[in-house]
Amino acid sequence: MSLHDPRHYVRRVVLPSGKTIEVVYFEDQAAGAAPLAAPAPAAAAAIPAHDDQIQDLHMCGSCASNLVYPTEWEEAGAIHWEVTLRCPNCEWTGTGIFEQELVERFDEELDRGTEALVRDLKRLAHANMEDEIERFTTALDEDHIVPEDF
Repeated sequence: MSLHDPRHYVRRVVLPSGKTIEVVYFEDQAAGAAPLAAPAPAAAAAIPAHDDQIQDLHMCGSCASNLVYPTEWEEAGAIHWEVTLRCPNCEWTGTGIFEQELVERFDEELDRGTEALVRDLKRLAHANMEDEIERFTTALDEDHIVPEDF
């Protein structure tokens, strides 16, 4: 997959912990169709600052998906962060100012999600390699590979 593939783009996000992650956005486009427009920033909902009902930033308040991720964040004081969030499930976006403790929990949840993705990627790569080896050995056993193949 090329980083210059017109069907996706990569955005780097710096987490409060100082870690940098890359978020890949994929566009589902019909052939010849115009690219999907990104939601206008003005359409983003404001999240009330210091809302006691906000438990976890990774949970979407609109559709209850647990896949919400940050698109932007920056310090908003000594113990607060301004974070813009996006839900890939329902396309909700919102911005709010949150306390350090809540943002740290969010960062830990993002780390857990990243670890789960890496584990799944490793399992998938292993399964693909096993399948490729199986097909190669079958081809060898059935004499489908000849010296001219190399």
